[in-house]
Amino acid sequence: MFPALLCGNAVIFKPAEDVPHTAHLLVEILLEAGLPPEVVQLVHGEGSVVGKAMVEHPEVPVVSFTGSTETGSVIGATCGRMHKRLSLEMGGKNAMLVMEDADLDLALEGALWERSARPASVVPPRVAWSCTSGCTTSWSRWCAIGRSGCASVPGSTPDRRRPPHQRGCSQEGRVLRGVGRDEGAQVLIGGERPTGKGLERGWFYKPTVLAGVRAGMRVEQEEIFGPVLSVIKVGSLDEAIAVNNDVKYGLSSALYTRDVNAAFGAMGELDTGITYVNAPTIGAEAHLPFGGVKQTGNGHREGGWEVYDFYSETKVIYVDFSGKLQRAQIDTEI
Repeated sequence: MFPALLCGNAVIFKPAEDVPHTAHLLVEILLEAGLPPEVVQLVHGEGSVVGKAMVEHPEVPVVSFTGSTETGSVIGATCGRMHKRLSLEMGGKNAMLVMEDADLDLALEGALWERSARPASVVPPRVAWSCTSGCTTSWSRWCAIGRSGCASVPGSTPDRRRPPHQRGCSQEGRVLRGVGRDEGAQVLIGGERPTGKGLERGWFYKPTVLAGVRAGMRVEQEEIFGPVLSVIKVGSLDEAIAVNNDVKYGLSSALYTRDVNAAFGAMGELDTGITYVNAPTIGAEAHLPFGGVKQTGNGHREGGWEVYDFYSETKVIYVDFSGKLQRAQIDTEI
């Protein structure tokens, strides 16, 4: 909402119903800082009710939505019918392409940093073992000193048939189903809910590393939104790019290599809105445009200079004090 405010707009802000408190505190801070109360309106509620009403309201001309591709499609249909401007930031399945000449320690550090960012590592066979064993060892150590939560996302609903403190969420079920055992993936570490003191209440899932993942598997194609890393073997950089581009999403990709020619060639071939070279896929720079292609977005960008085009209108003004009609450039004197 900040670029919208900077462009002089008033904003109606609806956070995800699962996490309302942070948004509430943010608006309180804005009001305390002196922002006029009528400039930001905070609305809580379910997306299917409150969000739907906001999108369909005739006096809301611009909509920015972050959430699932399925919901974005519904919003897109409504905005198209009502001639509203729409920016979508939806799903993603970010891939790390690790080549044979890569700095493997740097790649491993990047994989651990984006452990909950729906990652997949695409690697040649000669470095596959180094990547998988390194991730397995590091994630085992990380799991011993911490824990990873399976947080609800828009559309997730608790299982209300169970007592409140035991209710799982639909996202937890997605993670459990997404480890790919039924498709032949090999679970090297994790692949289950943790047990122990302090883990009884809440939705937690062990850091998971999968080997034997092939292009086209559900775990390679779909978002998981959990600490699950899939390792996919490829024979060349071209094959790695093809694996990345075969996914329906196109938010972010990363390439680890020391070959500058290969890196610059891949920049044009990787079908994602953002490409990182020797860096993880979640290190977005705040001053650069953020967004993706295909089923990740609809062409607009959040952040950077491009976002101001979305939240503003171009108005052309022509003023003439000559007192004489100026003909169009294609007209000639008679």
